[in-house]
Amino acid sequence: MTSRVIAIDGPSGAGKSSVSKRVGAELGFLHVDSGALYRIMTWQCLAHDIDTADPEAVAAFAGQVAVDCEPRGGAVAYFVNGQEPGNAIRTPEINRHASPVATVKAVRDRVTAWLRDMTRFGNLIVEGRDITTAVFPESPARFYLVASAEARAERRRLEEIEKGIADQSAEEVKRSLLARDAIDSTRKHAPLRKADGALEIDSTRMTLDEVVEAVLAALPQDWKEVLQ
Repeated sequence: MTSRVIAIDGPSGAGKSSVSKRVGAELGFLHVDSGALYRIMTWQCLAHDIDTADPEAVAAFAGQVAVDCEPRGGAVAYFVNGQEPGNAIRTPEINRHASPVATVKAVRDRVTAWLRDMTRFGNLIVEGRDITTAVFPESPARFYLVASAEARAERRRLEEIEKGIADQSAEEVKRSLLARDAIDSTRKHAPLRKADGALEIDSTRMTLDEVVEAVLAALPQDWKEVLQ
């Protein structure tokens, strides 16, 4: 049977991860965090002293990064040399370097190939910034989550506090998010944008439950009949 893929795009802090995990758990779809793969690529660049501001150097190195994937606990887990990255890829330093790395076509092509290969695991809910436009543009279940910059910054700050990696003020987090937005939306290869046909959901004043219900309600009717 062909795998079903729910594709969710949007800027940082719009609620993609929380919504994707909840919807995935509700439907039995594996949650796929595409952003973690770009963070892994960034982590490996820094670990091997690759200048992330040099696109040619990053492109040359991208083919050397190997990521093993396996379903575990309702999600697709990633391993590099047998090691799970954990919070090593969630630091402010990784945040600063991830955007320039993610603009490199060789990096995007490699990550896209990894993501498409994951359909062998079954039904997926994949979150990112080009999932609806470049990775799974044919999916009939595509969503674009947005929220105000203030709401997104506060969510990201609380997330960093929860993970014990917070070292930025709320204003610094907001500046970082807006800078990432600018890079992601203007990059040459697979820029962040709302795909034609994707359902936009503004989560600024919505609860997590409300956003999850909105996604579930908008799934194709024939999916609902099979998944019930």
